[in-house]
Amino acid sequence: MSEQPTLLLPDWPAPSTVGAFITTRETGPSQGAYSAFNPALHVGDDPATVAHCRNLLAEQIDDERPLLWLDQMHGIDVLQDYRQEYGAKPPRGDAAVAFNRDYACVILTADCLPVFFCDRQGSRVGLAHAGWRSLANGVLEASVAALGRAPEDLLVWLGPAISNAQFEVGKEVFDAFVAIQPEAASAFEPSPYRLGHYMGDLYRLARLRLERLGVSHISGGHFCTACESRFYSHRRDDGLTGRMASMIWLK
Repeated sequence: MSEQPTLLLPDWPAPSTVGAFITTRETGPSQGAYSAFNPALHVGDDPATVAHCRNLLAEQIDDERPLLWLDQMHGIDVLQDYRQEYGAKPPRGDAAVAFNRDYACVILTADCLPVFFCDRQGSRVGLAHAGWRSLANGVLEASVAALGRAPEDLLVWLGPAISNAQFEVGKEVFDAFVAIQPEAASAFEPSPYRLGHYMGDLYRLARLRLERLGVSHISGGHFCTACESRFYSHRRDDGLTGRMASMIWLK
């Protein structure tokens, strides 16, 4: 089996100066529950194999620029630069933007929603890790603000995440979104499995937040990490699983 990752490319009208992809678990050197391409250090996988996966990822860009890895906390902090010391200890954050070719932005997901951003000029890019907590608390709003462009000037692609058919949540999740945006109620349906629970649509929740900001060009949003074996899924695999890496950079 090839060690090179099998990549999923965003289907969006980004300018040619924007490079972007998300890894899958179809090919790679990772073994066991983490097969086949796991670049996440925090999930219990062999560190040497993870380091090898990260090196293979860097080769996909092929210009030796550093990758901006994050210590993701399900928050809303947006990183806007790269410092040499980040190589030893990744900064805390759940989103990153880049306005130059000094580094590539990276986030890790396995059911949470990766949100890709670029401007229509192809001069600014960003990525957000939108699990329900960071989504409810405003990670997309923080990312759009950090990009420093008018919302109508932005293009967005919603990458692979858990679908509403698999994402059962409690009333606290419903309340967190509806308290901020009443129309978010349309992204929830009563769960057929447990009383007082809902099936939540992360894709619709993200679209509603972006549209409220004035972002009108939104692509993607038709995957299910829990249903498709080519993706890692924290919920499907009871927490013992790897992560996909989403990456975006300016060429």
